[in-house]
Amino acid sequence: MTWTLAQRAHKMNPSVIREILKVTEKPGIISFAGGLPSPKTFPVEAFAAACEAVLRTDGRAALQYASSEGLPALREWIAGQLPWEVSPDQVLITTGSQQGLDLVAKVLIDEGSPVLVETPTYLGALQAFTPMEPRIVGVQSDAEGVDVEDLQRQSGGARFLYVLPNFQNPTGRSMSEARRQALVEAARAIGLPIVEDNPYGDLWFDQPPPLPLTARNPEGCIYLGSFSKVLAPGLRLGYVVAPKAIMPKLLQAKQAADLHSPSFNQRMVAEVLKDGFLERHVPTIRALYKRQCEAMLQALATEMTGLDLQWNAPDGGMFLWVRLPQGMSAIDLLPRAVDKGVAFVPGAAFFASDPDPRSLRLSFVTASEEQIRIGIRALAEAIRENL
Repeated sequence: MTWTLAQRAHKMNPSVIREILKVTEKPGIISFAGGLPSPKTFPVEAFAAACEAVLRTDGRAALQYASSEGLPALREWIAGQLPWEVSPDQVLITTGSQQGLDLVAKVLIDEGSPVLVETPTYLGALQAFTPMEPRIVGVQSDAEGVDVEDLQRQSGGARFLYVLPNFQNPTGRSMSEARRQALVEAARAIGLPIVEDNPYGDLWFDQPPPLPLTARNPEGCIYLGSFSKVLAPGLRLGYVVAPKAIMPKLLQAKQAADLHSPSFNQRMVAEVLKDGFLERHVPTIRALYKRQCEAMLQALATEMTGLDLQWNAPDGGMFLWVRLPQGMSAIDLLPRAVDKGVAFVPGAAFFASDPDPRSLRLSFVTASEEQIRIGIRALAEAIRENL
């Protein structure tokens, strides 16, 4: 039997990160590679109680098919938490925020459509957009976020700009207040929609990030959120908040994809959230991640002396960004690092074009502080040997 693949299937690529995670399953490897939340933060007892309560009070409905829009109580909770006026009718529950990216791609992208992204950007977004065969354009970016002047130069005909303003994956950077306002004003002036992805916004260390882009121009933005980083990724629950004009098509794409996100999971999350649980729980995540980030920054300062490395100090989230010495390649360094017992993600996969071979992403949230110190020391040894 000969199977003839669709042209779009040839454009699908495996996740570099998930391929690297296979390597990190070897015994003894300290992994800074995965973008996985720390399992220490998963509220197992709260979900055990919620599971019992949902099955006892509403078990048959929880195990039945449900509406594609999502559980009304959960949509109402989400709408009430956002810092701008949102109707629950504008909230669509998705199977993880990754599905939100897929739905946006299906509804807004045609073959050859220009789509703008930050430089670098989230690999999962590139994977979601690519099968729709757009022309993905990387917009110049710096420590404050998107370069607005370069955005204006490249925006002609673009369907949307995709951006992660808070503790971005992969760099960990956050967009400044001034840059947010300038970006929204420029996008409004040229009629450019924005897709704002915010899975990490609650994971700030000392102070919350500035107001979301969508709050500044709700009719010009689609907003993506997730429960994966504040509750548990295994639930596969996220959400899209969209203008009423675009919501019907997103809903139709959702219906075609999977009918609805797991009803039982939605009811469990609604049960957990109903008494202000996140207000008590999320600060414990912030405190843990802040300690681990500080441990990694201290280890880098101690172990990388004299190696001409550059790295940032994020204000929240799960990642930081490193640039190797001139002439080095993170892809070439990775197998040497694995031989030393440590893994990371080379940064090249996060670029729409013109990748930086010297860049790499480190995640600090799943390793203990001791493992961080050992892993960064091993990484420094690998870099010195490579030099």
